Amino acid sequence: MTGWLKFAAAFLPAALIVAPATVHAQELKLGYVNSERILRDSAPARAAAQKLESEFAKRDRELQDMGQKLKAAAERFDKDAPVLAEAERAKRQRELTEMDRELQRRQREFREDLNQRRNEELQALLDRAQRIVRQIAEQEKFDLIVQDAVYFSPRVDITEKVLRALNNGK
Repeated sequence: MTGWLKFAAAFLPAALIVAPATVHAQELKLGYVNSERILRDSAPARAAAQKLESEFAKRDRELQDMGQKLKAAAERFDKDAPVLAEAERAKRQRELTEMDRELQRRQREFREDLNQRRNEELQALLDRAQRIVRQIAEQEKFDLIVQDAVYFSPRVDITEKVLRALNNGK
């Protein structure tokens, strides 16, 4: 045997004996975070929802009022239409159509603005939660933390720790 083969023949059995011991000595520390619970149950998530509600409440009321006015105008038109002159009926119908278009435009703008602000608030909350998850991972020496798993054992769920840290403002 050459020198290389003798070395390999001597080293390989020793490596095979030591390798399983090394694998067992380095167990993985895993964690799971339920992002849905973070977005639903954390104090910052509830505060963001209240902030958005108060920020958009006035516009929402205005849209509801506008909708009620349109409905009342449509009911008046339906009631008055049989006795109106053709020109007046056409004029009021155009006004109703214009009111409806304006309402739809404002509703669309409202939804777009609300969705944009909601996304901004959610992104800020998610960024904050991610920083907390990283801190927990570093402090407690986690090897891997996952979100939105198909299955997880309750013993690896660190969602409650993240919620406490978020709620405490850390």
